[in-house]
Amino acid sequence: MRQREAKYISLVNWIKEKISTRELRPGEKLYSENELSQMFGLSRQTVRHAIGVLESEGLVERVRGSGTYVGSRRGNVRKRMMNIAVISTYVDGYIFPPTLQGIVQTLSGAGYMTQIAFTNNRVDSERKILEGILEKDNVDGVIVEATKSALPNPNLEYYLELQKRQIALLFFNCGYPELKAPVVALDDVKVAEDAVNYLLSQGHRKIAGIFKADDGQGKLRYAGYVEALLKEGISVDDRKILWIDTEDQKALRNIKNSVLRRLTDCTAVFCYNDEVAFGLIELLHKEGFRVPGQLSIVSIDGSELSMLAEPHITSVPYPMEELGRKTAENMLNLIEEPDFDGMYLFRPELLVRDSVRKIGGIS
Repeated sequence: MRQREAKYISLVNWIKEKISTRELRPGEKLYSENELSQMFGLSRQTVRHAIGVLESEGLVERVRGSGTYVGSRRGNVRKRMMNIAVISTYVDGYIFPPTLQGIVQTLSGAGYMTQIAFTNNRVDSERKILEGILEKDNVDGVIVEATKSALPNPNLEYYLELQKRQIALLFFNCGYPELKAPVVALDDVKVAEDAVNYLLSQGHRKIAGIFKADDGQGKLRYAGYVEALLKEGISVDDRKILWIDTEDQKALRNIKNSVLRRLTDCTAVFCYNDEVAFGLIELLHKEGFRVPGQLSIVSIDGSELSMLAEPHITSVPYPMEELGRKTAENMLNLIEEPDFDGMYLFRPELLVRDSVRKIGGIS
């Protein structure tokens, strides 16, 4: 017991000294519990106890959803609104309704109202929505699906203002790398690597890839694709990679020549998601290609769309409602506990269906 007391007292004294020498100034944010734990080799429980002692002495103050600050900020602590804003890119599609349902039901069960808005993956729409949230200033947290997250975002100042106002911020599916904010999503790198590894296990070596260029998930899935090939000793051939944007994704037939050129001499292709894979199968059938006879296909989402394709698509399932519930649960935790780690990545197993054939004598 004395050893534990000495440990937390040393941390208390260290912070007191930093405050007295004004290395830590009033209103300045203190290191997080995780950071202090690593710095001093203490358990989070011991760090939390030390912070509690300092708080009881009025030297620091914990602010829910924001962090621990030097001095008293009681005049600035936000009043609880019991309202959370949710910003999604789209309202339709096979992913968004179940995910949003999981978010709303979980928040409602905790007594929170939700206000939902959609950007249609446009940064100007995102800006208007954020301006409205800041103007009304009536939410405890904001849950966001990033808009065109692979590109520099012109709206970062609005997110920084949310954080400045101690409004909890959490992203789902993908966030902005420029912001320090947690994300609940698929482990896009790993699930893409798993999908490509399956193609490799079936004897495929000439594997093309189709990725979205305007969102972060596309880049992460490309990273997983590259990782799988390199681990197998296969060099990455840029001629087999096709980068598409949101509009291309909806109509691959409009870029038919680019698609077919990238697939030349390939026996398989990894697709960004089921929508791309479904559109690709339609295009290939019209061009007289057999799937999987001439080209095997894997993708991500494991949606109903993957079962409507002929053949049914081998795909990594996206845990739609579960991801929505986890997003909401982490937001609630962020509101209640300032230093809660809201990051969470899902890694579901591949659903093997009919769109991949074995080649090269694989048994």
